[in-house]
Amino acid sequence: MAFVTRFAPSPTGPLHLGHAYSALLAHDMARYEGGSFLLRMEDIDRQRSRPDWERQILDDLAWLGIVWDAEPMRQSERQPAYDKALNDLWLAGLLYPCTCSRRDIEAALSAPQEGVDLPTGPDGPVYPGTCRNRMNWERTFPDGHDRPRDATLRLEVACIGPQHFQHRIDTPDGGWHSYAGYVETGIGPGGAKGLIEFTPDDICKQVGDFVVARKDMGTSYHLSVVVDDAEQGVTHVVRGADLSEATRIHVMLQRLLNLPTPAYHHHRLIRDDNGKRLAKRDDARALAKYRAEGATPQDIRRMVGL
Repeated sequence: MAFVTRFAPSPTGPLHLGHAYSALLAHDMARYEGGSFLLRMEDIDRQRSRPDWERQILDDLAWLGIVWDAEPMRQSERQPAYDKALNDLWLAGLLYPCTCSRRDIEAALSAPQEGVDLPTGPDGPVYPGTCRNRMNWERTFPDGHDRPRDATLRLEVACIGPQHFQHRIDTPDGGWHSYAGYVETGIGPGGAKGLIEFTPDDICKQVGDFVVARKDMGTSYHLSVVVDDAEQGVTHVVRGADLSEATRIHVMLQRLLNLPTPAYHHHRLIRDDNGKRLAKRDDARALAKYRAEGATPQDIRRMVGL
């Protein structure tokens, strides 16, 4: 089986040490396995993505000694693929339009018991289903077939049946096991490793109706990453442990869209001296700054523990 990894930065700022660790780890794993390393620019945020940041990212990666095995994919050129996936989900009756702001969601969740901690999922507060319960999208959109293009769309998790949560895997003893989940080779939810399983009820309670298309983007991170991983033939997703909770969303979308589920390797996060994980705003740890100060790629490897 081919071994294909990828690195998928957003060109909205400079690469920092955390990005370097993730890219180097994915690249090293691919080379060790005799596989391929691919690059993808996750530039669906048109307002914040900038060509000069993309050029800087490519330059930094090349300086680190990273070689990608195909032309970089750009999400800004992939809207037709996202539209097809959204149309499939819409025609299956799984999506509905949502007009709630984050403030609306927090108000709806806190209304019954003020002061109680809000249920939180990978995207923040678990959506309480306000628009799902308020709107009948078949009547709102009379023919029931035309997907609205100027609205935020959520996937109604409660519509997902057991048939979408069955995946057969052969076992060493010649038998088989049917499950909803994925293989984790790094740090999964709660530090778990191996086969990570979940049920539709888990998704309802812990994730809720998640966004698959944002009004101002035409897609979402969750949808685009699933569609693009399949298109690039990614077999092993290597990314930070902060995204491990979102993997259940991605596996669910893979099931619904009949896409393959890769193995996942969620790695440790690179943190600052106070234990806080690095973010784009941490310019003090930007690779360009280290380069300007005379650091070598070997220095960066040592700094991130490689």
